[in-house]
Amino acid sequence: MSAPRPSRLNALSAGLLLAALGVALGAFGAHALKARLDPAMLANFETGVRYQMYAALALIALGTQAQIRRAPLLLLAGAVIFSGTLYVLALTGQRWLGAVTPIGGALLIAGFVMAAVEARR
Repeated sequence: MSAPRPSRLNALSAGLLLAALGVALGAFGAHALKARLDPAMLANFETGVRYQMYAALALIALGTQAQIRRAPLLLLAGAVIFSGTLYVLALTGQRWLGAVTPIGGALLIAGFVMAAVEARR
């Protein structure tokens, strides 16, 4: 039995860590932020958590697929940019971050498309 390839192990590890962070941030939003943020900003925060979890679950699944190498990086970058900008927007009110958030969304989409392409090989 051979050792797992580093790219598979890294995608799996990244997905698991992203999921753990997503659960922690979701709990933080539900308990600590609910009374402090207006509903629109809380919804932004929750959207960030939701999409972070989508990316985390995808990374976990892709981490078991040897032929998929490029998609995990796109998904991770997309999650960090998309969710990260929503978290900062919700916590600081810095609306200019709304212009950066779609870049993360595009990276997430590209990651899923790349996963489909790589899965066909």
